[in-house]
Amino acid sequence: MSPALETKGLGMRYGRAWALRDCSVRLPAGSVIALVGPNGAGKTTFLQLVTGLLRPTEGTVEVFGQDARDGSAEALARVGFVAQEHPLYQGFSVADLLRMGRSLNLRWDQPLAERRLDELGIPLAKRAGALSGGQQAQVTLALALAKRPALLVLDEPLANLDPIARRDFMRTVMAAVAEDEITVLLSSHVIADLEAVCDWLMLLKDGRLQLAGEIEDVLADHRMLTGPRTDDEPAVPGLVRATHSDRHTDLLVRAGTDRPELHPTWRSHPVGLEELILAYLERPTEIAR
Repeated sequence: MSPALETKGLGMRYGRAWALRDCSVRLPAGSVIALVGPNGAGKTTFLQLVTGLLRPTEGTVEVFGQDARDGSAEALARVGFVAQEHPLYQGFSVADLLRMGRSLNLRWDQPLAERRLDELGIPLAKRAGALSGGQQAQVTLALALAKRPALLVLDEPLANLDPIARRDFMRTVMAAVAEDEITVLLSSHVIADLEAVCDWLMLLKDGRLQLAGEIEDVLADHRMLTGPRTDDEPAVPGLVRATHSDRHTDLLVRAGTDRPELHPTWRSHPVGLEELILAYLERPTEIAR
């Protein structure tokens, strides 16, 4: 199966500073992909390159085999995008926004958009500026889904929403995944939300890709080792992070070894997604891959 998204040596430079560098990844069609990383990691730059809003300084990016760099209407028609700010013309009514979407897109499903908004109790006659934050997010999502995209890109869509609005937003996304089998690329700092819906993980730090893979496989490829405290940095293959308490040392390791020859009392146990992500974010950035 061809990937939904493939990048090779993708990089973006602003002046002398690189926001993203040497990013090569294949993301499978039909997946819900979590894009994680701290502020300034290059997540938004990556998403804007995928959606054709930026042209890369180097490398390539393809969406379902089409070069996203050319910004063609055919390529962009396959991508729906929801930005963090949920930008809408505040003086437009919801109906006006739907008419605009119909005029600007090659494919447009007006009944789908109206049905989704009706189910959420969002009146078409109401101005966007009079809607709540959660309602504005839902209108933005309805506009993106009405394009009937093959890839839905969400840039921190939950950042400014309350817990109920976050839940309702993600329910709408997952309903679209189930109904239309679309691929979703979701950037968020809320790991609990990601863990509940995503099956793939892509981790960026300091503009570099640190980790990518199916979440189940990534977790299975890591172990937490706990044993007596050691002050020296242990020589353990695949060491990601070492943490020390008064009496114990915890080693997060990747593949290679399950029980290092450090002490017969060392124990091995699985690692959780949040624990894994934090470990990679806290360690020095890997430059060579």
